[in-house]
Amino acid sequence: MISFLIAIAALIAGFSIYGRFIERFFGADSTIKTPAVRLNDGVDYIPMKPWRMYTIQFLNIAGLGPIFGAILGAKYGPLAYVWIVLGNIFMGAVHDYFSGMISIRNNGASLPELVGRYLGNGFRQSLRIFTLLLLVMVGVAFVNGPADLLNSYTGINFKVWLYIIFVYYLIATLLPINQIIGKIYPVFGAALIIMALLIAGYMIVNTSNGSFHLNEIQISDLKNLHHNPKVNLLYPMMFIVISCGAISGFHSTQSPMMARCMKNEKQGRYVFYGAMITEGIVAIIWATAAMNYYNNADGLNNAILSGQNPAAIVKDICQTWFGKIGAAITIIGVIAAPITTGDTAFRSARLIIADALKIKQSSLGRRVWVSIPLFAVGYVLSQIDFSTIWKFLGLFNQFLSVIMLWTGAKYLASKTKPHWLMSIPATIMTTICFTYLLIAPNNNGGLDLNHMLAYSVGAAAGVVSMAIFLWVVNDSFDTEI
Repeated sequence: MISFLIAIAALIAGFSIYGRFIERFFGADSTIKTPAVRLNDGVDYIPMKPWRMYTIQFLNIAGLGPIFGAILGAKYGPLAYVWIVLGNIFMGAVHDYFSGMISIRNNGASLPELVGRYLGNGFRQSLRIFTLLLLVMVGVAFVNGPADLLNSYTGINFKVWLYIIFVYYLIATLLPINQIIGKIYPVFGAALIIMALLIAGYMIVNTSNGSFHLNEIQISDLKNLHHNPKVNLLYPMMFIVISCGAISGFHSTQSPMMARCMKNEKQGRYVFYGAMITEGIVAIIWATAAMNYYNNADGLNNAILSGQNPAAIVKDICQTWFGKIGAAITIIGVIAAPITTGDTAFRSARLIIADALKIKQSSLGRRVWVSIPLFAVGYVLSQIDFSTIWKFLGLFNQFLSVIMLWTGAKYLASKTKPHWLMSIPATIMTTICFTYLLIAPNNNGGLDLNHMLAYSVGAAAGVVSMAIFLWVVNDSFDTEI
């Protein structure tokens, strides 16, 4: 239990100490009028209370990520703790904070517009396509799963639920942000947090009274414990599998939504950095629950080998530990949460298209005109096998985090501030992503190349990316002087 509590305490300390440092380093200023105040349009730019923004941001970035990703990542063993804690504090939460705060400083601009301003128009154009594809894939991924689960719970045909969820997505995408998202999502966000706290409370209380046992991390456990370690390499596989909870590029597509609702820049640490720290805590809780419910990482691997998927594991844990209440918790966790992530993915896609084409969104007709093609593409993708979509989603997601990190580094350089807080994480994630692309098996979206070649080229990609960045930054500085 000590290992578990230390991990949670480290994340909380990260928010209090490093989060404050990042806030001061960025230069959050409460006297600056934010886009929510200056550009209030009653649809997307609407001032909200900080607690609403925090719970909405948390729900938008979380969904099933810190639950399913943490469970699958726990197959690698306790080293998942190290990645979640350190990755979250020094990379993921910083990534989320900068994506939101830079957006605030640029009138609530969506990610491609931010990238275009700091990395150039070529990046802007390519990222518009890349981000839209990722968002639609997320929306589709989070419609198929809930529809399948609702079919199993109710017996109602899968396609009926598919249509119902898509209709809901369309409505939530079109309505002003304060009508559905602003009112209902804080409730679901709070429910997802309560769900995790109940799991954590069960483990702590029952370990204290001796009826449950939480394994402590041993030095001998700090290795790859995956059942197939020769294919599922600790590096870089675990760093892609565990994205939500550590660092996730998808979050940078969601932060601009809350950037358009923030009345005071000082709220950014709680909304952006704080929501990511919360997601890390949720990920630690579920990684711990999954490993210890089956006694250890080996037990978890055997359970998944026998046919248990993450949704079934969540259901078993909740219902075993909490009975009928657990069934209700499961419905919130594995059905409501992904649906609420899916619809904000489509909403973000609408905003990206509107920004690109400079279409004001105050008119419902214009919002419909922008949204319908997105949902048409989404419906077509929903007919593709879910596993085909999912295997590319993880890599796409982390490549997006790479782009945002380099954007943040360039932003800092443009303000003549040390860029290392962003450029070092950017280099690390560049290396991880290129290595994964080269080394992962074909059925996981990789090229399945020789391991030494993949490691060498991946490392070279990181070094070269940093060298190019330094050259561009120095060249820009020399030109300005």
